[in-house]
Amino acid sequence: MGAKRRRLRARALRKSFELKSVANRTEALKATDILCFATLRNEKVRLEYFLQYYRKLGVNHFLIVDNDSNDGSREYLAEQPDVSLWSTPKSYKRAQYGADWLNYLLFRYGRNHWCVTVDVDEFLVYPFCDTRGLGALTDWLDTSSIRSFSAMQLDMYPKGPLDAVPYRSGQDPFEIANWFDSGNYTYKMNQRFGNLWIQGGPRARYFFPDEPENAPALNKIPLVKWKRGYVYCSSTHMLLPRGLNLVYESWGGEKTSGCLMHAKFLDNFEQKAKEELVRKEHFSNSVEYRSYAEGSIQTPDLWTDWSEKYINWRQLEILGLMSKGNWA
Repeated sequence: MGAKRRRLRARALRKSFELKSVANRTEALKATDILCFATLRNEKVRLEYFLQYYRKLGVNHFLIVDNDSNDGSREYLAEQPDVSLWSTPKSYKRAQYGADWLNYLLFRYGRNHWCVTVDVDEFLVYPFCDTRGLGALTDWLDTSSIRSFSAMQLDMYPKGPLDAVPYRSGQDPFEIANWFDSGNYTYKMNQRFGNLWIQGGPRARYFFPDEPENAPALNKIPLVKWKRGYVYCSSTHMLLPRGLNLVYESWGGEKTSGCLMHAKFLDNFEQKAKEELVRKEHFSNSVEYRSYAEGSIQTPDLWTDWSEKYINWRQLEILGLMSKGNWA
């Protein structure tokens, strides 16, 4: 594991030469700032609400890699005073699906900061998030000597065809995609890295009904008090050193955890799936997007009679999808 960690750090340093600075405002960072890291391509319609959401939650600065957008994303982000932006036309796949680029930025700028690493369609929800910002959560994590915080990705979807209601820039996506699967999740231990591997939800049942073991992983560790030797190994699913992946209690109790509400399933989903299928820049030769495109021949309706309508974080805790643990 130590050798793998060193190789991943070396990869990140090599891949840093692929990044061109567009707007570097990191000289303004303060020691106590909470940082948000992301990589994206052609997500202009999502950016206004994404930035607004995490600013309100307590993020002080965003460090973002734009992967050759042509929809105005780069220009929009460059204008934001709390965003530092890098761009690259290089292969997302060959950068370990963006992990190399983000590992470099985390190494260069994230050290000793609490860092949120998410996609721009992922929104962190945690216990008491309606009344306590990220600063309160990270203060408690520091006091409790907890270095990493887990959040299960929760796929959200509308009732009815995905393209029935158009999404507009700046809108809360969960005004449209406000349903989720409350069950049908599987958990297993990844013995090598020590993390839990979670699969299921609407992507497994709709797009992978015959091969649920090939459905995307839902386990994420998006919030970390970053140190010099840390690296993400596979998106934000797991990290090295291995101890950062121990975000659960092996004796049967529950550690504090959250959910990443995932706003992938909006009206532009089919277009994005077909675009990414052509680019072939995603995991396992874009098998996930092949399944999406095949399922999108008729516009998907992911809603079922067992779907649950989202209310608040307390509902997710009652359903066992997140836990407040010892944080009261």
